[in-house]
Amino acid sequence: MIVVHHLEASRSQRILWLLEELDLKYEVRLYKRNPKTMLAPASLKAVHPLGKSPVITDGDTTVAETGAIIEYIIEKYGEGRLIPPPGTDDRRRYTYWLHYAEGSAMPYLVMKLIFTEMPKQGPRIVAPLLRMIGNQVGEKFLDPNIATHIRFWEDSLANMLWFAGPELTGADIMMSFPVEAANARGALRGNFPRINAFLAAAHARPAYQRALAKGGPYPYA
Repeated sequence: MIVVHHLEASRSQRILWLLEELDLKYEVRLYKRNPKTMLAPASLKAVHPLGKSPVITDGDTTVAETGAIIEYIIEKYGEGRLIPPPGTDDRRRYTYWLHYAEGSAMPYLVMKLIFTEMPKQGPRIVAPLLRMIGNQVGEKFLDPNIATHIRFWEDSLANMLWFAGPELTGADIMMSFPVEAANARGALRGNFPRINAFLAAAHARPAYQRALAKGGPYPYA
């Protein structure tokens, strides 16, 4: 049986959603964040040397990284579900968005979070300076790049509900977290009907709701 080593309120929520969509049996092992640093506990290093989540174990096999896990599960257990047929335009789009989510979208969103949190985590005496630096980096670099990506999402969804075609795929599960993170940080304020339709459709799926019930509190839903 697949075991999901699930860090609360994290990217690993996507793996629970995937498993629910495929109606697979699995076990959730929940790891709590350090309340001061919000980082994963050291106990995750017993599962994978990097001590990060998500990571799954499937018998003697250990797989880390969300995209790699999604590919592994769909290839081994999907039976053709949640992946477009090979050689199609939808398959090309599927491959692109599957890798784009963490490779292109998330770095800017993570940097935005880091620069937002810096004044809170550093010494109080330098908090004003850190806040000023964060504001400058956001205004001149991060915010324009995030806005470009969000417009790209909106345009890519102009003629479809899902990122890789007419049906939900693993690429949409991958893209859910960048979209949710952008929404949680206020970046989706404005006229983005297609992105909001995607988010609403994802959140309305019974499998998504079952995953929430099993994964614990998730502030992005």
